[in-house]
Amino acid sequence: MKILSIQIVADTLGRLLGKVIVPRPGPELSFLEIPGRKVPLTIPTRHGPLACQAYLPPESSEGRPGVYLNLHGGGFVAAGPEQDDPWCRFLAHHAGVVVINADYAVAPRHRFPVALEQVHDAAVWAAADNSMWDGSRLCIGGQSAGGSLSAGVCRMFREQGGPRVALQVLVYPPLDCVTDAKLKHTDYKKALITPFLSDVFNACYIPDPAKRTTRLVSPAWGTNDQGLEGIAPAVVLTCEYDRLHDEGARYAKALEKAGALVDHYDIPGVDHCFNLISGTREITEKAYKRMADHVKNAVAKSSPLS
Repeated sequence: MKILSIQIVADTLGRLLGKVIVPRPGPELSFLEIPGRKVPLTIPTRHGPLACQAYLPPESSEGRPGVYLNLHGGGFVAAGPEQDDPWCRFLAHHAGVVVINADYAVAPRHRFPVALEQVHDAAVWAAADNSMWDGSRLCIGGQSAGGSLSAGVCRMFREQGGPRVALQVLVYPPLDCVTDAKLKHTDYKKALITPFLSDVFNACYIPDPAKRTTRLVSPAWGTNDQGLEGIAPAVVLTCEYDRLHDEGARYAKALEKAGALVDHYDIPGVDHCFNLISGTREITEKAYKRMADHVKNAVAKSSPLS
């Protein structure tokens, strides 16, 4: 009875947080000079239709562009794909890809593995033949919770089969939902991800602690970082002040050992969500440019013309 009461409290807090934690980047971090073109999409999944926005690249005569499936953050409880609008416009413009920004299902109404299975189905759908993009040149990436989902679906494809992913982009992702957040080190007293927030997010997304040990959720915990050979090439971005820094760095080392690490970009002096809340234009643009260049290179290598 006590456990049930605790879960009810966690779910209530999760619903409240889901309504208030979606960041709204200010003008400095919005890249308003890139107008962008977008069209609505609906992707069929086993858990119902997935609403998305497709950001189109500048028109080109080089044939169909590659495609990037983008997954927003929000602790698995906030449905806020619009927070990634600046990044999606930037990526489509600078990497020349179609960016599919997905509004996946969130907890506590939809718990693990619903969002992950939606992302799996969306990636398979995006990899199929399409008149707007070349699905054989598929990248998957996300920030925070979206980075976790990106890592999870690429692990699924590695182990269960699926389309080839040219690049996975993991931006300050939570990759260890087992370790108590109080034990996750940060010297920054104002770190955005507090132990309280982490506990609420985990309780909403995966109430059963035993299920948090799966490598699809906690790939940086225990021995879950083994057996990565053959997984999609990866870019990992971590932030010095982020409470999630060490698990991201640990996973980057495991990817490197498996021959799958393209780049580990460890940004000094910034915290979680720096590109949405607390960072400068200079730092954010540098990070976006670095990631966009990797995406551009990855889809170029996957091109039938290369």
